[in-house]
Amino acid sequence: MKIAILGAGNVGGTLGQKWAAAGREVVFGVRDPNSVKAQGLRASYPPAALKSVAEAVAFGDVALFSTPHAAVAEIAQAHAAALTGKIIIDATNNFGAAVVNNVQTILDAAPSALVFRAFNSLGWEHFANPRLDGAQIDHFYCGPDGQARAAVEQLIAAIGVRPVWVGGHEMLSVVDALGALWVTLAFRRGWGRGIALKLLGK
Repeated sequence: MKIAILGAGNVGGTLGQKWAAAGREVVFGVRDPNSVKAQGLRASYPPAALKSVAEAVAFGDVALFSTPHAAVAEIAQAHAAALTGKIIIDATNNFGAAVVNNVQTILDAAPSALVFRAFNSLGWEHFANPRLDGAQIDHFYCGPDGQARAAVEQLIAAIGVRPVWVGGHEMLSVVDALGALWVTLAFRRGWGRGIALKLLGK
C-alpha cells in the first residue's frame, strides 16, 4: 500500500517512520522542501521520499492530511481529481471551532473519496511509543465501513496502537470530542502529554 503524507510535522513524520518500518511505501508531500520541518525528514528518509504535494497525492493509494488545519481546503481543491476515489485520513484539528475536523471540506472537493478521521486525539509521542506502563494505547477513529475501513484499521494497527472503530461520519463529533478531552486534560488540567486513552471491558 502506497501512502502519501501531506505535511512534515511530528504527527506525519512519526506515522511515516512506523509505516515505512512495517513495509509500506511512504512519500511526503511538502510545499517547501527547504523548510526546517522538511529538512528534518531528510535524516530519516531517502531524498526520493520528499515530493511536491501533487506528486505525493498522485503516488498514494492513501493520503494522510497532517498539515495545518487551514491548509486543507486549498490542497483538497487543487488536487481534487487526484484524490477522487482514494482513502483519505484527516488528522487535522481546529480546537475551539464549531467544526474541529476537515472531513466535509475534503468531501466537498472530492465527493467519492473515502474519508476517515484518525490520528487526531493523541499526542504524536504515543504514536512513536504506543504503550504506556506496559499497556497498549487505544486509538479511536471513524469513517465508512467496508474494505477501506479494514485497510485503515491495518494502518492504525501497524503504528502499534489498538484501533477502535466508533462508527461512520455520524460519529465525527464523538471522535473529535476525544481529541478535545486529551488536550483539555494534558494542558488545561496539567496532566501533560504523557496521558493516553484506554477502553476497558470484559
